[in-house]
Amino acid sequence: MTVTVEPSGEGRPPTTAPVAASVRAVPRPAVARDRFLDALRLFVMVLVVVQHWWLPVLTVQSEGQLAASSVLSAPGGFALTWVSQVMPLIFFVGGAANLISWRSASARGETASVWWAKRLRRLAWPVVPLAVVWILACHVAVLAGAPEQPVLVGAGAAGMVLWFLAAYVLVVVATPVLVAAHDRFGWWVPAALITGAVAVDLSRFGFGVEAFGFLNVAFVWLAVHQLGFLYGTGAIRRSHAAWMIAVGAVTAVVLVYAGPYSMNMTGVFAAETSNVAPPTLVLAALGAVQVGVAMLLRDRISAWSDRPGVARMLDWVSPQLMTVYLWHMLPITVVAGVVVYGLGINTPDPMTGLWLLWGVLGMAVLLPLVLPLANWAVRFENPPKVLKGDPGPVRVLAAAALIGGGLLALTVAGLGFGLAPVLGLVAVVSGLLLTAAPRVPRAAASRPGLRIGLPTGPRIGTRAN
Repeated sequence: MTVTVEPSGEGRPPTTAPVAASVRAVPRPAVARDRFLDALRLFVMVLVVVQHWWLPVLTVQSEGQLAASSVLSAPGGFALTWVSQVMPLIFFVGGAANLISWRSASARGETASVWWAKRLRRLAWPVVPLAVVWILACHVAVLAGAPEQPVLVGAGAAGMVLWFLAAYVLVVVATPVLVAAHDRFGWWVPAALITGAVAVDLSRFGFGVEAFGFLNVAFVWLAVHQLGFLYGTGAIRRSHAAWMIAVGAVTAVVLVYAGPYSMNMTGVFAAETSNVAPPTLVLAALGAVQVGVAMLLRDRISAWSDRPGVARMLDWVSPQLMTVYLWHMLPITVVAGVVVYGLGINTPDPMTGLWLLWGVLGMAVLLPLVLPLANWAVRFENPPKVLKGDPGPVRVLAAAALIGGGLLALTVAGLGFGLAPVLGLVAVVSGLLLTAAPRVPRAAASRPGLRIGLPTGPRIGTRAN
């Protein structure tokens, strides 16, 4: 039996992977676009927008300061994060997309440096106009007389969403190596990465050095990303999905109740240490549960997403989802600022009927604002034409370091005013410029042997465009 895969959702050629007929794999329809992955993206994005409105608790204090706490501080509030923390699914979907993209590039003869450059441009360029708008708007607002502290609260919240892109730079850089490892070792690769996450947590909590934990930015997110590779080659069977759910759920619950781990799975205005910054083994276990559940529900999700009306909706909204992710904090901040700071209506007490009404009414107001904004800002998805060509491995890896560092700076400092956000933006722009091919004299360009690239790895299971 041949299983046809189109994990990227980008209309690229499918990957074919032979599977023994006696082994019952998760059914995979032969379609040009895998809308199952699009449905997962949409599900994640809806929950992200909802929780960024619903989880913060905003109150104006007597001295005019805006206090930002979290629903998570309420009794039982942590339970919400076990549902709202769905970012592992995005890394899973990203793994499937990166697998098909890298293999298609390899089949066309592209070098790793060219592939890296293209992915980094698409990843980082949309951040530039976003950061410019936020930084300028914050400066203008403060110069016009707006109180500085509430503006910084909103700008800090807007910068928090960029943590995902900073982590994803690492994922992109690691993809060619990990695809080769996947082709040779299969399931042993995520197993090795999880083992690394175990070692990191043991070192972190055993020696009390929090800095150790940030190594799990690589181990945890790359492990979930690697599950996307397994999906992309049809290697996740129903038995695997069931085991991921069972083992992941037991591991997460045992670690939370017996170990030094927080019950909080997200970092949205967290009132306590979460399992996200840095990622922990608990988050990896939760990710395994989510992927397992998604795979067991794949038939139903695919049947729903392939309905004509739903399919048209997904085809329209999918290209805008990353734009929604980047820009949704702008209308949220404006609405929250007007309601809470302008009108003096504080967030209701969490877990009450009034709080539920607050959330529903807020989403009703935000939806007509977020969608038109995303429809306008989607124009920034495509990088300028000047960013093209093969920068070579040294330049592109330096670009990745600058872009990742700049995104991290914007995450920590926020998109407000001051030197730190400007330096973060400068680092991102500098990295983007490095992704362009270096200019060479015409005489030198006519000589052979100037093209530099890394080996593309095996071209397994792909067809050229």
